Amino acid sequence: MNDQTGHSILDELPLILAGPVLQHTEPTSVTVWIALKQACQVELKIYNTLSDGAVLGHAVMDGQRSTVALGKFLHIVAVTARSAIGQPLSSDRVYAYDLQFINQVNQTRQPLQQALCSSRFATVNISYFAHQKPTFVLPPAQLQDLRIIQGSCRKPHGDGFDALPIVDCLIEAAANQPHDRPHQLFLTGDQIYGDDVADPLLWVASQLGDALLGWEEQLPIGQREPGGFRTPKDLPQGQRAEVATHKAGFTAGLRNKRAKVNSHLMSLGEYYASYLLAWSPIGWLTPFPKGRTMTRDRKARRHWDREVRDMQQFIHTLWKVRRALANIPTYTIFDDHDVSDDWNLNQAWCLRVLGRPLGRRVVQNALLAYAVFQAWGNTPWQFEAGQPGEKLLAAAQSWSASRGTDTAVEEAIARYVGLPPSDHLTGLPTFSQQGSVLVLDRAPEALTWHYTVKSHCHEVIVLDTRTWRGYPLDQKLIAPPMLLCPSAFEQQLSQPLKQTAQATKAGESQIQATFIVAPTNLFGLKVIDWIHHWQLRHNKVFSTDVGDAWNIHTEALARFLSTLFEQRQHIVVLSGDIHYGSTVRLSHAYTTTPHQSRSVLVQLTASALKNEEALTHIIHTRLKDWLLPEKPRYWLGWSNPPDMVELSGKQRDSTIAKQLAQENHSHPPIPDWKCALEWIPRQSVQKSLIGQELAWLLTAQQQAKNHQWRWLKPLLGWKSRWFQDGREVVGLNNVAIVQFKWGDTTDAHTIIQDLHWFSSWHPIQIVYSRYEAKLESNQALLESIPTKGDRG
Repeated sequence: MNDQTGHSILDELPLILAGPVLQHTEPTSVTVWIALKQACQVELKIYNTLSDGAVLGHAVMDGQRSTVALGKFLHIVAVTARSAIGQPLSSDRVYAYDLQFINQVNQTRQPLQQALCSSRFATVNISYFAHQKPTFVLPPAQLQDLRIIQGSCRKPHGDGFDALPIVDCLIEAAANQPHDRPHQLFLTGDQIYGDDVADPLLWVASQLGDALLGWEEQLPIGQREPGGFRTPKDLPQGQRAEVATHKAGFTAGLRNKRAKVNSHLMSLGEYYASYLLAWSPIGWLTPFPKGRTMTRDRKARRHWDREVRDMQQFIHTLWKVRRALANIPTYTIFDDHDVSDDWNLNQAWCLRVLGRPLGRRVVQNALLAYAVFQAWGNTPWQFEAGQPGEKLLAAAQSWSASRGTDTAVEEAIARYVGLPPSDHLTGLPTFSQQGSVLVLDRAPEALTWHYTVKSHCHEVIVLDTRTWRGYPLDQKLIAPPMLLCPSAFEQQLSQPLKQTAQATKAGESQIQATFIVAPTNLFGLKVIDWIHHWQLRHNKVFSTDVGDAWNIHTEALARFLSTLFEQRQHIVVLSGDIHYGSTVRLSHAYTTTPHQSRSVLVQLTASALKNEEALTHIIHTRLKDWLLPEKPRYWLGWSNPPDMVELSGKQRDSTIAKQLAQENHSHPPIPDWKCALEWIPRQSVQKSLIGQELAWLLTAQQQAKNHQWRWLKPLLGWKSRWFQDGREVVGLNNVAIVQFKWGDTTDAHTIIQDLHWFSSWHPIQIVYSRYEAKLESNQALLESIPTKGDRG
């Protein structure tokens, strides 16, 4: 790629660089996102189908929109189709969609299939039917028919096979079955990695990004120093640790883990390119060079060649990722790595990174890329005429047209993506006070990243727990924050919950289930809690993301639970972040009501799509159950002011409620509520019907390696099916499908999470571990918690 010009690279690419990605979809509108290499007017049509998707019927919706020029050769659009006669889509049938591309220069038209192909990509398949159109189904009217897929944390060079292609298998297996086909996909964080980037990925992203933009960004390394600006090419892969740590202020390099920042994304083009490379095989055009041509250092050569092999395996299955994203409504939210590790972790991070020109620019680049590649499709109404999103798109277009030199446009982008203003004297970000916490300032016209998705039978409230944090006013700068500040609790949780309740009461809604997407877990492994508390006591908060732990800031967690249970008796939380999958159930009861009103929260965690680690390999097995099993945990809670205290086994056998109240005079002698947490056991592993033949999975190199060592696998006891069949978590790369099993009574209702993963025994196949959690509280656990005086 180094020896080619941007034009020669792009000449071999088709019109469509990535997509189509089906995004916000409801009965009255359908939004499709797509990335092109030329400016076009894009027309979207939604079709009825016959024979359960096999035959195209008549068009029932249409829409059109012009692309936005993010670069000379990068044009993005999220186009929305609506019905001209107001006829909504039905939930019991398969729909198809088609795209037409009108060149804005010569007015020529290209159909979808032609726009997908080029001389280098002669055949591209994004459909499950002979008509070659992507299809979808809407969520059903009955909750027991709902199928939701979730996953998170997809690092291209992470260990193990990419689990996101499994989504394609799940859709393909039921493509013509409206009731069994998956209805929605939620990606709950770390869709790309701005930090911890493989050297070969940065090598491609830097060149592809500059080629697409048509200009090189001048990054503000040190404006007071001679030559204080650098282009991405001046900061080659594997050599960015010093700049990322000391000039931008990123904290991953502070842990003696330079590899996390050696190839940190920095430029806007790199962030743009990373999305294209994560979702489509098109940008991976040029063969990787050998390590010996990149460096003289032997260790560095081996490292490069190993990461190249990782990238080649990742690229090998990208066609299935692309097809999946085209055929299921997809909703996303960021977590830290979509920007950088530890993003907004605590007040110290904000001051350190956002107070430096380079750190602020990188965060702004990441948020602008997130806005156009993810948020536009999540919340298309924010990008309509006159809305903040449309103004951001205009600013992004002007920024590229000025080749990154228009400071007024740069400031406008910062406002629209929600970056805080900088103090004109100190250069540090500004905060506002809300009660006992500080919140990063933002302009009134800033985009909101949280949103709600509703269907006939369920609602999904997607939280932004990164940009609305409350940093303690009277504690150290590294103190863990509230992941939602007081105003965010009201806007993101209370208001949506109340609106649905009012609509249900008025007969306008029949929501049967409420899902909350919380990118970071409410509850995790007990040992992780111990580590977090130890790290906090020793001021090592950047070692294990202490600021992302809900239960370290007990006031925030207590408020979160109180807000939910004031409005709902049953809550399902979808979460990721922690590189293992699990299911936990929290039983909750008020102590001040006559019959101790009971509620239940089930947390479903699916992580990582591609980022398994040595530790997660261990906890995946029976060894974790033997050495450190998860036991029930118990809390007492107060509503005003919100707080909660965990009880040990001894404390549950004492007059603990009054004792705790005496130790903290802000607590009334009798708690307002109590709750108990239990881990739902992982059922025995089962073969998946979608994973018997995996010819698509392995590269030729992987197949040869697998064949070479096939005789050894039966001898590796730790890879045996029996040893891998742990009882708590799935620690290998996984993706989840969530569904309900409905009983005759509410007490018999069950939520099921099937975590699909690749078996480690031979032959490789897709298997799944099932978790079943009843949507009723565990009365025995709750009754074991004392609330006033002695038990009983």
